[in-house]
Amino acid sequence: MGKIIFYEDRNFLGRSYECTSDCQELQTYFSRCNSIRVDSSCWVLFERPNYLGCQYILTPGEYPDYQRWMGFNDCVRSCRIIRNANGPYRLKIYERINFEGQMMEFTDDIPSLQEHFHNREIHSCHVIDGAWVLFEHPNCRGRQYLVEKGEFRRFTDWGAMHPIVGSFRRVMEF
Repeated sequence: MGKIIFYEDRNFLGRSYECTSDCQELQTYFSRCNSIRVDSSCWVLFERPNYLGCQYILTPGEYPDYQRWMGFNDCVRSCRIIRNANGPYRLKIYERINFEGQMMEFTDDIPSLQEHFHNREIHSCHVIDGAWVLFEHPNCRGRQYLVEKGEFRRFTDWGAMHPIVGSFRRVMEF
């Protein structure tokens, strides 16, 4: 079981809410989120209720302001625990939808996809083991997309608006 504490103000001040399980609607507990403590497990936060909108992946630690978790603003409306965050890790990416076209398999973090794959577009992927975060830009920057064990036949299945991926990393609980 995981534990995450949300604070309305920066530096762990203001009203707080402690969460120990998935929550599809957080707005009833706080109006804004400017700092977070993750005591245990890895979590994915969403800007909108029902696990929609921009995603932010957090590992155990302290985040004194929303910029520390690469947030665009102080809006967190739903969250859930990430399963399979302790490996092993194995990911297959494909250049076309429905697992077609060129395929590559990875077991480690990739800071620049273009150095390994002939382009930055991934149209489908198969997570064989573990949980991974796909980033829009190289060096784990930009929008984040969590992909957990399972099949993603097209980029919209992981919540992306376009197939561009610049980097990815494994989700690891330290």
